Amino acid sequence: MAISTAAPRMLALGRAELILLGRNKMALYVALLLPVLMVWTMRTTIGDMDLGDTGMSLNETSLTGAFGFILLFVIYQNLVSAYVARREELVLKRLRTGEAGDAEILGGTALPAVAVAVAQMVVLVVAGVFWMDLRAPARPDLMLIGMVLGVVLSIALAALTTTWAKTVESAQLVTTPLLLISLVGSGLLIPLEAMPDVMADACELLPLSPVIELVRGGWLGGLSAYETVGHLVTALAWTYLAVFAVRRWFRWEPRR
Repeated sequence: MAISTAAPRMLALGRAELILLGRNKMALYVALLLPVLMVWTMRTTIGDMDLGDTGMSLNETSLTGAFGFILLFVIYQNLVSAYVARREELVLKRLRTGEAGDAEILGGTALPAVAVAVAQMVVLVVAGVFWMDLRAPARPDLMLIGMVLGVVLSIALAALTTTWAKTVESAQLVTTPLLLISLVGSGLLIPLEAMPDVMADACELLPLSPVIELVRGGWLGGLSAYETVGHLVTALAWTYLAVFAVRRWFRWEPRR
């Protein structure tokens, strides 16, 4: 019964948020165009890199890394701004006085960004297989698990990041550290296999690294059972910690 009543409330919140997203042209352009621009930039950046040790081609590296760009820019960055804006407008506070639970409010607000992200991920796979001659996903189940964990983790990290943002304007600033760390260290721009061993071992522990490795391994194959379990445990641990931190420190109303 609880699930049957929660779904309509989340969809209603999602529809309202989608309307607001459509009115915010800058946020819409970031969600739709920035990941594509980043993939093109990535191909240009690593075009001269020797990828022989990674076992991946330029197209394989670019397209699998693009999943990280989508998680960062379509979900994470957009949601930080959305959550802060709704908090400062007292929308979140008013919603909490109704029947919707905390997870429903945060999840409903995230629905449009998640829908756009999932659509872009599907387009990536289709374009990669039918246009760029990449192999079909070797482990679709593993790839799906990585995508789901990435979406949930990105939402939780976005909600947590809002605790450091006092205004909508500062929301873009507080997302910068995770964006830069993930772009450089989580295998989006430079595959972990191309890094020195010590650096790669450290970067594997970053929040998005296990997600990218699961998606990359699910599409291209090559992950051993040991590596798969290790990435799953790391991704689940980060997700649990992020959700716990959100429940503990997320602010539902403006600071006084």
